[in-house]
Amino acid sequence: MALTSEIENFLKAMLDATSDGMVEIGRNDLALRFDCAPSQINYVLSTRFTPLNGYIIESKRGGNGFIKIITIVDEDSYISYLIKNLKEEMSQSSAESLFKDLYRREYFTKNEYLMAKYATSDKALSSIYDNKEKKILRSDIIRSILLSLMARS
Repeated sequence: MALTSEIENFLKAMLDATSDGMVEIGRNDLALRFDCAPSQINYVLSTRFTPLNGYIIESKRGGNGFIKIITIVDEDSYISYLIKNLKEEMSQSSAESLFKDLYRREYFTKNEYLMAKYATSDKALSSIYDNKEKKILRSDIIRSILLSLMARS
């Protein structure tokens, strides 16, 4: 198993063991535990523990630096949070990550997940040649999808 997956699984196990869906740990302590550089911890946090994956990260750098990982639990708050923090531009891979999380949280049926995934794919948006415009349009579509999820809940 890759080191990044080991770190991710360790942190998720810690989160699962808490009653409040929150864990605080020293970045350097974690790096020592996995015999890696703190930058590898940062990589795992920035790629595996994102709001699109249902997590909020708070951190403090420096000698006593810590990381606080918070699982977003309240579903309406989660959708509101996603809408408020949706980037102006969204890549296809970020969109897919978001849709996977929404499917995992049972906001989507399997068919809705696949429709959202394919409707926002680079192939579906292929008539738009400018990559930045494609990402902006994808973000607009995702915002509409998220708003429709809020409307039906």
